[in-house]
This record gives sequence, structure tokens and C-alpha cells, in this order.
Amino acid sequence: MSSTDPSATDLWRAARGPVALAGIVLLGALVIAVFAGPTGSARLDPRSPDPSGGRAVAELLRDQGVQVDLVTTTAAVTGAAAAGDTLLVVDPGLLVDEQVDAVRASGADLVVLAPLEPELYVPGVTLGPGSEPGVREPACALRPARRAGRADAGGPSWLVEPGTVSGSGPLCYSRDGEPSLVRVPDGPRSVTLLGNPTALQNSRLGEEGNAALSLGLLGANPRLVWYLPSLSDVPASAQTESFYSLVPPGVWWGLVQLLVAVLLVAAWRARRLGAVVVEPLPVVVRAAETVEGQARLYRRGGARDTAAAALRTGLRSRLVPLMGLPSRAEQGAVVDAVASRARRTPPDVAALLYGAAPPDDAALVRLADDLDALEREVRRP
Repeated sequence: MSSTDPSATDLWRAARGPVALAGIVLLGALVIAVFAGPTGSARLDPRSPDPSGGRAVAELLRDQGVQVDLVTTTAAVTGAAAAGDTLLVVDPGLLVDEQVDAVRASGADLVVLAPLEPELYVPGVTLGPGSEPGVREPACALRPARRAGRADAGGPSWLVEPGTVSGSGPLCYSRDGEPSLVRVPDGPRSVTLLGNPTALQNSRLGEEGNAALSLGLLGANPRLVWYLPSLSDVPASAQTESFYSLVPPGVWWGLVQLLVAVLLVAAWRARRLGAVVVEPLPVVVRAAETVEGQARLYRRGGARDTAAAALRTGLRSRLVPLMGLPSRAEQGAVVDAVASRARRTPPDVAALLYGAAPPDDAALVRLADDLDALEREVRRP
């Protein structure tokens, strides 16, 4: 098939719109995937060298003599963390209440990164509106923050109820009275909430005072239990979420884009925008010539039965509405109604409307004349 084949050209014209739209959607998905940044288990994983990983700070802690143990299940946390240790909780939003209770019952000093419900760890502290990420001054007396100085601590912040902490020592990196680092005593241990974990990531550890802040928060005790939760570790008794709540938000955005694309294609294919354009036909054939041509084909093929059936069917389709009958009326009802209107006998009408095929061309012509006469009689006022 050549490139100038009309069928190929028409096919391309019909398909280029959907193809272009699909290409735009795929390109948008690719851009989102490229610029969304690294995700998944590499985020603050002490084994990961990725920019968002935590391998650098884990190695620095080991160099300073701190034992760093990675755990990925709540059961491992219960068996590993104890009083006198530091327990780092990464991505606490994946934990259910039962797992939070197990973390708090460990007895270790807690460092919780960007919890969405900080009140589960420290009563009286809730999530604030936050601000733009960036470098801030500590402006507090907390020793790790004071030694670190300026650090990447902007972003999520906390609202602390009066009386929750004493003085301003443990409220650090504040803006408009909302700290992004809070340390609260909880019996013999402490609970530290860090709103922005950027300072711990490989890519930012060497900037500002991020390294000093990370080492100060995580290296206070001889042993650090690094807890990376996962959805697969949710206890069976707490798995009450619906299927829709477990679907990642990106899937819903993809479905919305697909729905928009389908609607656009439907609107594009449903109608033309603007006035209808009249296109001249290459050949204009009158209806009478079409009928004559079809009659000649019938004659050449000797299809008198087909021609007679076409004549009778056409007449019945015109007479049935005049009789007030349904389109699928039975033969007897049609014959009786037409006979009564034309003042003919039912057998005569039945022979004309449902009779046998004419044996020769002359009989076919007589049948056509008789059918015309019958129609005039029925339509006669």
C-alpha cells in the first residue's frame, strides 16, 4: 500500500487525535515521575546511598562508637529497643495505634520524624500550619540544637499547649511562635519531634549545621535503633482500612487524567465545533435513476420474486400506518383493514399483498399496476 492510499490517509486522520492525546498523557506521567524525586524504601534508609537516604549519618554515628541497628517490624522494635537506647521512627504515618503503643512502651528515648499526629507521642502537641522549608536559627537552649546552629529545619511545625513543656529550652527552630523541633520529657526518657527530616538525608548532611544536629539528636545514647516501618507490618487486628484508602494517591491522579483524556476524545468525536460545512459530492445521482438502475439489475438477474417482494413490502409499510395498525401487525389484520378501506374482498387483497411471485416479466408489470391501483383506492377520501 502506497503512502498516498486514500484509506491509509483517512485512517491516519481519524487516529492522529487520540494518538496525540495519549502521547501528551504519557509525557505528563513521565515528567511527574522524573521530577517527583526518589521515593520508597530509600528515604532515610541507613543502607541507602541515595540523596534521600540516611547512610551517611549512620556511618558517622558508627564512627563515633554508636551502635546502629536497623529494624523493620514492630516485633523487632519490641525485642531490640530498651531504656537507655535511642529509637528513631522514620515515616510514623505508616503506624497504627497498636504499633505506636509498642513504640512508646519500649522505654527508649524517642526521635520521631515528621509525625502527622504528634499527639500520639506527646500529649499537648499538635501539627501546626507549617511554613516554607529552609534554614533557621535554633533560638533555644537545647544542647544539640545550640551546638548545631543554623540547620535545615524549616517546614512542618508544632503547636504546643501551655504547660506541656517548661520554659523555652526544648522549643527550637521556631517561626511565629511555632517550633519545628520539640523535646518533651516523658518519665525517665525524652520524646523528640522533628518536623523536617531533611537535615538527616545524605544530600544535605554536609550543609549548614545539619550533621551536628543529626549526631546530637541520634547519638546521645550508646545504641540507636533505626525503625523503618512498612505497610506489610500492620497487625492483622488493625487492618480495617478499605481498599480505596490503600491505593496510592498517584493512582487516583492517573485515573483522573485518564478520565479527562477520555472525555476530551468523546467531545472531539461527538460533534464538530462550528457550522456544518457542505462538501460537494463528486457525482449527483437522482433517486429515480437509482431506482431504475436497481430494477435493471433485478431484470438482468431474473429476480422477479425479489422485485415483487420489494414492491409488496414497500406498499405494506405505507398502508399499515394509514390503517392505524402497529408496524408488526399480523397478515390477517392487515388484509382485513385494507380490504375494508379499498372495498375489495380479503382474498383479492391477500393475493396482491402476500401472493406468489409472478411467473414472468409481464405478470410483474401487472402486479406493480395492481398494487398502485390498490394504494389509490385505500388513499381515496
